[in-house]
Formats: sequence, structure tokens, C-alpha cells
Amino acid sequence: MYTRNIKSGAGEGAKKPFSKSRPSSFKKEGSYSSRPASSFRSGSSSSTSRPTSSFKSGSSSSHSRPTSSFRSGGSSSRFSTGGYSRSRSGSSRSQSKGSGMRGERIDFSRFINKAVVVAEKIEHFKPEHQFADFNIEQELKEAIIKKGYILPTPIQDRAIPHILSGSDIVGIANTGTGKTAAFLIPLINKVRLDPKNNILIVVPTRELAIQIDEELKEFTRGIRTGTKIFSVCCVGGASIGKQISELRYKNNFIIGTPGRLKDLIERAKIKLSDFSTIVLDEADRMLDMGFVNDMRFVMAGMPKEHHTLFFSATISPEIEKLIHEFLHEPVRISVKTGDTSKNVDQDVVRVNISNKVDTLHDLLNQKEFVKVLIFGRTKHGVEKLSNVLVERGFKAESIHGDKNHARRQRSLGMFKDNRVQVLVATDVAARGLDIPDVSHVINYDIPATYDDYVHRIGRTGRGGKKGKALTFIEHK
Repeated sequence: MYTRNIKSGAGEGAKKPFSKSRPSSFKKEGSYSSRPASSFRSGSSSSTSRPTSSFKSGSSSSHSRPTSSFRSGGSSSRFSTGGYSRSRSGSSRSQSKGSGMRGERIDFSRFINKAVVVAEKIEHFKPEHQFADFNIEQELKEAIIKKGYILPTPIQDRAIPHILSGSDIVGIANTGTGKTAAFLIPLINKVRLDPKNNILIVVPTRELAIQIDEELKEFTRGIRTGTKIFSVCCVGGASIGKQISELRYKNNFIIGTPGRLKDLIERAKIKLSDFSTIVLDEADRMLDMGFVNDMRFVMAGMPKEHHTLFFSATISPEIEKLIHEFLHEPVRISVKTGDTSKNVDQDVVRVNISNKVDTLHDLLNQKEFVKVLIFGRTKHGVEKLSNVLVERGFKAESIHGDKNHARRQRSLGMFKDNRVQVLVATDVAARGLDIPDVSHVINYDIPATYDDYVHRIGRTGRGGKKGKALTFIEHK
């Protein structure tokens, strides 16, 4: 459970390099530090999924609560702080009428879920294979070892053999489970065995496309013998002229977003008849973003005999329809263990609308908020919040659809490299991106749907590490 010691301009957080006291110009009547203590109750029906071990008095997790009074035993627990107001048991009563922009009702109690903190309770996966067992080239095995991969993740362990055998695949897996390597490793091997093979990878966002391209290059960089593998990234927001120029050369892999790929296909710069394999990654996100017709356009141009790999974090009736439409007798692989990661400690923060930025300010001043991804609803709101945080002395960047490709990559790179503490983003950063060591995800604005929430908080708690997610719930 994470420490709550939120006092304006004071405490340990004020000493950290990123910390800034709140400017006096931002203080309002009824300042943040004078807000009443909050109450935290457990034991309600909404908290049954929380492991009881994380609440036992005197457990190994209790050392992180030096400023709180915590009582256990009985049907409820009380957690008092001088920081922000929260109420676990009241969350669904007072806020459950909130609804997403797509008409989905969101029960805010689903935003509260304690991470598994006892190692014995975490499900241990024992892979059936080692990377050395897979029927792939030795140089590729060595490249995998150089990347630091030791044992396959569940999706890698179960998907790679079927992809190597040429089966169509439907892969359902939680975010951050090594899905990219699950299809890149066997497809690189496929091209190595026959350089005439060409692979098309379709993804929802330019950031994800670039990330896949970078991972592909990391795998192939160490391969010295045989035909060199080339790739090109074709995404919107970047120069189409440069992409057209790169497409004149032989590329075994083309990785792109649906709209830009459709444009290049219509210009006859990409010939789908040349491709033996297609990967549809984050298919549910592409469906949500309105790319379904572009996906159908691309699939319609593929040769009659082709290999299709379809990956999604969720399954809905619409996704099932696409599976039946696009794939032939696919092998279904599901390694999804739950909607949200067991490694993410989730909670809500009840905020007064007028003091919302002040609440965020004081959270960011705490020393454990080392690398924070903040999600907002609109492009304008994200840019405005980023500017406000910079004015208050925080190192912050923003990423949203109004930024051009170069600026988005610059902001993302600075956050990945720990040159800024905070990245404020729209849902463009919610899926697929692998950003190491994000300590906290903060939903400054409530997500449109619960699926969006799941993907947002999936940016933390990755690679077996613990993460924390907070969702701001407004009240007047």
C-alpha cells in the first residue's frame, strides 16, 4: 500500500530534484493543506477480489505507511491521512452513474484493486519450452539471449511453435506480456529461411509501429550471416515522401498504421500480392479507432493463400466477427489471467474540481512518484495540463494527436530516457507502448470505457515489477 503524506510544499518530496512548492498564485481560499482527513474503508462487496494478505496488520507491506493510522480486524478497516479524500465503500454508490463517452456505464469501484504483495500468491508460470528448444536458427537464438530474454513468457511459449508451423493464430493476452516478440521471433526465422517472404504488420498507432520496428532491428542487428533483413515504418504524421522513397527498396517487413498503409496501397507503392504473412496487432484498438474498413481493405488485397496472425487484448462480438472474416481455422491462444495486472495497485482519489491541479501537484512532489504517466481526455486538456506542470517547476512533456510525428517521438523519448518525470498523454499512449519503469499511472480524466482504463494502467507494473494507478474522481 503506498504512502500518503501529502502536504503542500513540505515533507520528503520537497527535497527531490523534480519537486517544487506550489506557487502562491495558485493558492485558493480553503487551501489544499486544510482539507479534512480522508477515510478509507475495506470489507465492502466491491473489494472481495483484493487479497486479504495485503491488509494484515504487521505484514511486510505495512512499513510503507508511516504517516497513517491503520486498524485491521472486523468487517472494515479505516485508513486516515491528511492528504486527499477517498472512500472505498462509497465509491460505487456515489459515482457509479458515471458513464463513458461510448455509452458504457463505468462502476468506479472497479478502479480500486490492491496489487498482490505476497510473492507466494502470484501465479507462477512454468513454460513448456526454452528459447533453445524452438526450431529457429542458431544466430537468432543468440540474438534472443543478447536481448536478455531467458525464458519465454506465456504468449511466447504457446504462440511461437504454432506460428513456426504456419498456423493462423488468434492470440489473447494481457498488455505487457511480450506479445511483440511472440510474433517477431518466428517471423524473422521465416524470412531467414526464405528471403522471398514479406511480412505486413498493421497496428493502431505510430508509436507502436515504431516500437515494433525498433525491436525488430534489435533482434536482427546481431545476425551476421545470410541475407540482411530490412524494414520500413509507414505511419501517418510522418513524411509520406520519405516512406515512398524507402519502399523502392526491398523490405521484408513493412510496419504501419491502417490509414497510411491504405494510402500507399492505393498509390501502388505497396503491392499486397507480394506479402505472404500479415499481422493484425492490437486489433481491438484498431476497431475502437474506426479502422475496421481500412483493415478490411488491406485483408481483401492479400493473396488467397496467406498466413494471418491476429492479436487482441479483449474479445467482443465485433472482434469475433473479424476473426471469422479474416482467419482460416485459427489456433486460439489465450493467456489472459484477468482484466488488470496483479502487479498494479489501483485506487481512486476524490478531488474537488477547483483543487484538482493542486492535488496532482502534491502527489507529484512525493518521492515515490518517480516516473509518472498522466492520462487526460482531450488533446487541448493534455497540452494545457503539461504547460501548467512545467510552470510549477516539474519536468513534463505531452503526447497527443495534435503534435507532429517528430515532436511526439521527442516527448516519448525524453520520458523513456528519464529526462522528464511526467508524461501527460491522451489514449494514444494507452496501448502497446513498452515504457520501462513507470512508477505511477494517473487517470487525471476518467477513461471513456473500462477497456480504456485497463490499457491505461497497463503502462505500469510491467515485467514483473509493481506499479500504482490512481484515478481522479471529481466532486464539487
